[in-house]
Amino acid sequence: MNSTLLKRDFGITFNSLAKKGVAIAFAAATLASLSTGAQAGLLGMFAGKVAEHVAEHQVEHQIEGHFKSPALIPGRDGPLAPSSNQGFAACPQLFPKSAPIDVGSVNAQWRAVGLCSNHFAVLNSALSKTPLVVVEKLNRAMLSDAKSEERTNEFYPDPRLARGSRAELVDFKSSGLDRGHLASAANQPDQQSMIQSFALSNMVPQDPFNNRKTWAKIESDVRKFARRAQGEVFVFSGPIFRGQQRTIGPDRVWVPSHLFKLVYDEASRRSWAYILANTAEARIEAPVDYAEFVKQTGWQLLGRSPG
Repeated sequence: MNSTLLKRDFGITFNSLAKKGVAIAFAAATLASLSTGAQAGLLGMFAGKVAEHVAEHQVEHQIEGHFKSPALIPGRDGPLAPSSNQGFAACPQLFPKSAPIDVGSVNAQWRAVGLCSNHFAVLNSALSKTPLVVVEKLNRAMLSDAKSEERTNEFYPDPRLARGSRAELVDFKSSGLDRGHLASAANQPDQQSMIQSFALSNMVPQDPFNNRKTWAKIESDVRKFARRAQGEVFVFSGPIFRGQQRTIGPDRVWVPSHLFKLVYDEASRRSWAYILANTAEARIEAPVDYAEFVKQTGWQLLGRSPG
């Protein structure tokens, strides 16, 4: 999308984007892409979530810097079942077999909410202030368009989430960690989608070398495969929290010990997963199969079998 179209569709230009804030552009872009009825429903959902998260935050126990990791694993504690479409009703097409994650099946302690964007969807947690899972649907045509798309580098807190239930820019300041994309910016085929990918709801605190070199190599390898694939390739990315839990910033954003990327080729029904420690020293190891992925993460993102 060029600046003329952005001004026509959303009433802003790229020059004014920095002044008015990408949060406004993101909210306008998201609402503009929906039908009138969907807009009303989405606004109603946002209002409800704002009230819910503010109330929860007021009574939330304050945690300092480091704390013992709770016996709570996102996938294991509330295994996912694609049933009610709760939270992802606006973007079922982004999931295999158009069967979205059932947000209601996730353990309530995670305070999870589903967020739809043009080309990816986020299961976000108000407890960790991070995504739990981000899903993308990649194909050859989309990635061909993405090659020429200019990166914005304009990070911003997701306006769909209430303060106190989301990561803020200040949380990453002086942390020594990157704002690491889960849905890669390099996968976005147009300017609106590129802007969406820089919401902090799509980020985890990540070691800089890991983010820019090791994880980037995994992302590149997945793109290479998707360009050769015969059809759609679904990619699930997320954090793993193991051991002593570290947090950053005044909002105590959780720092993952590891990250995962599960790849599912719809045409061949093949799947494999990368699991990478969130350190500068981490090296890419041989991918694991779906059964091992479920064992290590607890997520049954493709059901009991990848077929």
